[in-house]
Order: sequence, then C-alpha cells, then structure tokens
Amino acid sequence: MSREQRGPNEKLGAVLALAGISNAGLARRVNDLGAQRGLTLRYDKTSVARWVSKGMVPQGAAPHLIAAAIGQKLGRPVPLHEIGLADADPAPEVGLAFPRDVGQAVKSATELYRLDLAGRRAGSGGIWQSLAGSFAVSAYATPASRWLITPADSSVARDAVPSEGAGAPLKVGHSDVQKLREAAEDARRWDSKYGGGDWRSSMVPECLRVEAAPLLLGSYSDEVGRALFGASAELTRLAGWMAFDTGQQEAAQRYYIQALRLARAAADVPLGGYVLASMSLQATYRGFGDEGVDLAQAALERNRGLATARTMSFFRLVEARAHARASDAQAAGAALKASEGWLERARDGDNDPSWLGFYGYDRFAADAAECYRDLKAPRQVRRFTEQALSKPTEEFVRSHGLRLVVSAVAELESGNLDAACEQGVRAVEVAGRISSARTTEYVKDLLHRLEPYGDEPQVVELRERARPLLMTPA
Repeated sequence: MSREQRGPNEKLGAVLALAGISNAGLARRVNDLGAQRGLTLRYDKTSVARWVSKGMVPQGAAPHLIAAAIGQKLGRPVPLHEIGLADADPAPEVGLAFPRDVGQAVKSATELYRLDLAGRRAGSGGIWQSLAGSFAVSAYATPASRWLITPADSSVARDAVPSEGAGAPLKVGHSDVQKLREAAEDARRWDSKYGGGDWRSSMVPECLRVEAAPLLLGSYSDEVGRALFGASAELTRLAGWMAFDTGQQEAAQRYYIQALRLARAAADVPLGGYVLASMSLQATYRGFGDEGVDLAQAALERNRGLATARTMSFFRLVEARAHARASDAQAAGAALKASEGWLERARDGDNDPSWLGFYGYDRFAADAAECYRDLKAPRQVRRFTEQALSKPTEEFVRSHGLRLVVSAVAELESGNLDAACEQGVRAVEVAGRISSARTTEYVKDLLHRLEPYGDEPQVVELRERARPLLMTPA
C-alpha cells in the first residue's frame, strides 16, 4: 500500500536514470533486499512506475530499501530527500517524545530513523538545517523523570499486523539482534578512531533506517524484544554521540531521547544510565552545568546496586565534569574522588557492559584534567594530562587529540608558551586525521587563548598549521 498521490516524483526518476536502473530492475533489487531482512515483498515494474509517474510513496521499510538499492548501484549512500521519498514537512517535535506506551515508543523511534539525515554535517542541508538551533536542555526533563519513575516496561512482546502490499511482517530472532550488536561494535571502533563525521561512522543512521526499523516493527517475543530494544538503544545512542561530535546538537538530542526510551523497553538500567550520562556531557558541553549534574545524578540514582564498579566510576566522572562546568570546585572534587574510588574497586572479571570498553584510568585522568581546566587549576590539569597522555593509542585517536589541546591550555596558563604551542601543533596534526567538529572547536578555543601572543613566531606557525583544519567543514 502507498500513501496518497503527490504528482510525478521527478527526483526518483532522475536518480534511476543516473544509476541506469530500469523499473523492473529496481523492483527486483528492493524485493531481494527485503528478502535478506526476512520481508516478503512483491513489487514489480508497475509498482515502480506508480512511484515515479504518480508520486506514490510505499509504506514501511520500502522507501529505505529503495534508497539502499539505488545506493548499491551508485556506490554511495542515497538519502531519502535525493529520491523524493522524505516526508515533505516533518513535525519539528519528531524524536522529542518519550511515550509511556511501548508501541508508541517504537513509532517515535522509527519516525526519527526515517528522517533525512543528510544534514548531519554543518552546511549540508537536510532536515537538521531546518531544526538548527532547536536544542533545548529542558527537553531532557520529562525523559529523565519518566525513566527514573519506571526504568522498565512490563512487557515488550509484539505481534505485528500484516500490511497490504508488504507481505508478512518480519519474525525477529536472536540472530537479527546479534547483527545490530555487531554493527554497534564496529561503529564504536570507527567513531573513536576517525570521528563522528567519518563516512564509516555516518552509516549508523542508515543502519537504523534499513536494519533496526524493520525489526522494531516486526514480531518478537518478550525475551527477543528486550534484546532488540537494547541493541537498538546502543545504536541510537551512538548516532546521537556522532551527531554531537559533528556539532549537530539538535539531532543528538533527539537520538538520545529515543535511545533512553529504548533502553527502558530493554529493561537495561545501566544502558539507560549511559544514555543519561551522554545527555549530561552534551548539556555540560553546551554550558548547562547544573542540568548536566541533574542528568548525571539521574544515571547514578537508578544504578546503585545494579551497575558494575567501572560503570559507576564513569557516571561519577561525568557528574564531576558537570560540577566543574558549574564552577563548584568542592562538588567536582568529591565526585572525582568517588569516581576514582569506584575505579579502584573494578576488577577484570567484572561483568562490564561492552559499551564501556573505552573506559580506564587514562580516560579518568583525561576528564579530570578537563574538570580542572574549567576550574582554572593548571597545575592539576598538567598532572592529570600527563597521565592521560602516557599511553597514546591508535584506537582512540580523537580522545588523544582532545587531550593534547587540554595539555596545551594548561601549559599556556602556567606561562609556558613554547610548550603550549608544541602541544598545539601535535593536536592539530591529530585533528587533521579525523572528522570531528568537537576537536576542531577545542583547537579554535586554544587559538583564541593564544591571541594575546599573536605576533610570537611559534604562535604564527601554529595558526598557519591550523588554517586548513579550520577551513574544512567537520
């Protein structure tokens, strides 16, 4: 079944001609992709003719399968807006709801996945351009409070109803969920090494649209459903984190809210806490220190007696970051002490979640250094930065670059201009290897701090080295 007639879809026709795909060929490719995902589709050349000549829009996962089929032929991702299948006027509140009902939660998440995300990068257009500047930390209040009150749904089993023209709904099994978990693991690795704007990382929204959405709309038992919601929550949080790293704060906020709702359906309280910690870091980064404290403490509150020691350490560390941004040195120091205490209790045999694999003493030291940078304590910044940089690794390239910038700021505030510029040069070299608006913003902040020394040769050299980075969109 298709949505109402809208007039000829000239965009789809033009892209099909560009790709050299006939109507029959597209129908066959879409049916094959559907079969790979357990869907029984029966589209033919007449179906495609209706999409092109009458502007009919197929329901369910079909628009995303059409985009994927054309993308395979062109050798690049094809967003829905390019083929005229994106919603013409999406509601500005999409992705901001935190429904009480599980069915509505599925609808809310899949609606977000279906949006055209071509505008994740600054200046590239797409739906996020129209939503630019709509980030509001107050939008986190209801999701956080509802999650605190009820962190798990009673049942998430789903018996999907067949839809006309799309065949039988997908029957979801554990193997389907495992594929999503593997995708999340790959995405985490690419994001840490290359930044949220790298093309490999940007495939996460595509995975949510083409892989996760049909599964969430399928049929599953309560046991499989919990696992499915958990894997989808991980991927959705990752999409939010990558949007955050590329500077698309409004997109990140919507992903985070949906990730938290999915974690509640999964009955995965530590994962929900991790999403809240991500929300807290975003709020803190945007300058909302007090709200960042609230979100971090919400993560802590529900995880007492549930999360591992390493997980609790990370949540307290995020809390410390927020306290420091709010200029509360005493509270930040207490949270850092508590975080270090939890980390000392952690053991290799603990059942830590896979998404926490990045966290150890080097990450603790890096964030402690940022806390003391915000508190204007350069001696402490230098001490912790030395620990954070003691084990540089190719696995976490972005983190290494951020730590170098923090180290440069500490050297500058200690009166060591040469050392500050030396660390700055190293940071620029790292930043040039990844696609991360956040890293670029750190470099810009360092250059701003160096403006009073603008005529010094080492500062001039650093500014010239950074020029290509600052002229390239993240």
